Amino acid sequence: MFRQIPPITKHLLIINILAFLAHYVLGQRGFSMNDMFGLHFVMAPDFHIYQFFTYMFMHANLSHLFFNMFALWMFGCTIERAWGSQKFLAYTLICGVGAGFFQEATQFISYAVQGLAAYDTVNLGGIIMPMEQFLNQWNTVGFSGAVYGILLGFGMTYPEERIFIFPLPVPIKGKWFVCIYAAVELFSALGTSNDNIAHIAHLGGMVVGYIIIRYWKYQYAHQNTFRGWDGYEVGGKQSLADRIRGWWDKAQMERRRKKQQHDYRHNPMNDEDAKEKQRQQEIDRILDKIKKSGYDSLTAEERQKLFDRK
Repeated sequence: MFRQIPPITKHLLIINILAFLAHYVLGQRGFSMNDMFGLHFVMAPDFHIYQFFTYMFMHANLSHLFFNMFALWMFGCTIERAWGSQKFLAYTLICGVGAGFFQEATQFISYAVQGLAAYDTVNLGGIIMPMEQFLNQWNTVGFSGAVYGILLGFGMTYPEERIFIFPLPVPIKGKWFVCIYAAVELFSALGTSNDNIAHIAHLGGMVVGYIIIRYWKYQYAHQNTFRGWDGYEVGGKQSLADRIRGWWDKAQMERRRKKQQHDYRHNPMNDEDAKEKQRQQEIDRILDKIKKSGYDSLTAEERQKLFDRK
């Protein structure tokens, strides 16, 4: 079963599990990897820029690790197979880093609103703590931001796919699955409960994922026609030869329809069909010439053949 997991999803699972084991073993000896590699508040003394990346592979406890890895396995396998390994890796890491920026912005707003910059110490239930030590406690860990980006990617790639969510007794579509999770995180973030969960980081991962997917759709839409991430046809720019070929095919279909209305009986061996086949081959040759050398390279005779619908 483990061999069937796509490579990037598999490696991310391994890295997260090994990092947690290292954190546990070193923690028994008094060293906390979360303090070094977790994402500290930008104004805290222990903040380092590399933490925007490393915090994703740190976890608070076993249950935190389990639920993140379960979601990564459940949805990451599907998305990686659909998008390809390189695109999936870039998307996942960018969502994780982006979630970290959202979390930092939230903490900075809290820092500014409380006016903490004006104080050197903070009183926590009668315990006087230096401000630097207090800010160092604002530490974020976990793969959740990247996971929520993956959930968003699944919902936009397979909006009509039905999945089960505990405790709902019936399956729901992927697009509603994403909406439910986003709503839960939004209401949790707006609530007043202190559950030590970075809800804004989760939403940040989804927002960054949405921006990335919309950008990809925009890029594809300006290159060629493709079936979009949400399942709808997206038209793009076409070459002159492709437009002429489309016009020619449509004209041919219309001609055949009119002949069928007049009780024309098609025989693949008759002379008319042979002439039609020869005419189509000549049109294909002319269209290929347009692609290679442009419309202006056609001779007068070739232009006449191209637009002769009789």
